Amino acid sequence: MYRRTQNPYGNYPQGRRGRSLGPGRFKMFLFLGLIMFGYQAFKYFTNVQENPITGEMQRVQWTSEQEIQLGIQSAPQMAAQHGGLHPDQQAQDLVDQVGERLVRSTIVRKSGYPYDFHLLADPKMVNAFALPGGQVFITAALFSRLQNEDQLAGVLGHEIGHVIHRHGAERMAKSGFIQGIIQSVMLGSGGDPSMAQVAGVVGNYVNLSYGRDQELESDDWGVRLMLEAGYDPEELISVMDILEEASGGRNVPEFQSSHPSPENRREMIEEAIDRYSGR
Repeated sequence: MYRRTQNPYGNYPQGRRGRSLGPGRFKMFLFLGLIMFGYQAFKYFTNVQENPITGEMQRVQWTSEQEIQLGIQSAPQMAAQHGGLHPDQQAQDLVDQVGERLVRSTIVRKSGYPYDFHLLADPKMVNAFALPGGQVFITAALFSRLQNEDQLAGVLGHEIGHVIHRHGAERMAKSGFIQGIIQSVMLGSGGDPSMAQVAGVVGNYVNLSYGRDQELESDDWGVRLMLEAGYDPEELISVMDILEEASGGRNVPEFQSSHPSPENRREMIEEAIDRYSGR
């Protein structure tokens, strides 16, 4: 028979190995955690720059020059992770041609970023992505599924949208802020791992929501750039069909995904086409 005994630690948070922090130590850790939280919040919310293309005030910690250097330095490693660059020079020339047209014929030329477009050899992963500063990539697996230049322009225009909006710099600044909050919670709770776990879950969902907004912004820019460069923006909707087919229709609920659902993206693309074309 088990006897119920009184908790010898009272109601105070307990540190490792079940030892009580005690009221004095708990208050000290809480005070330090609040100071750290205040510092992280001040650094994140006051470090604001105006985007020269969109006019948006953004919370970023890097200059455009730093973004460019990061992208150039990271490009070889990213290419290596996808089997290197594709050996088909004719296909690479087409990617360059479409990408350069999107830059030269649109407002993107005023961004100051030195855009480079890379066709990766990866035959399995259907993907395209961009690094901060203008390094844009598309895998052979996605490239081979595209049916025309307009669809390629839609993919590259979407990725250029990420660069224009400085999404990479925003995400890194926000990720640093979330990590700082988690550390503040850990410190304020005296190292209670359960509190850190809760903070981590909240941080993950914050970042997921932020990612979906970025994707929709880039879809919007993809439509705008396609129209300005003389491409058919309806083909961006066809790209959504290709991506959905490539995924086998296995889509997780939108709230748990970093990308909006294909249906949501199609609707937003149609709205952007109506808005920019004036139809």
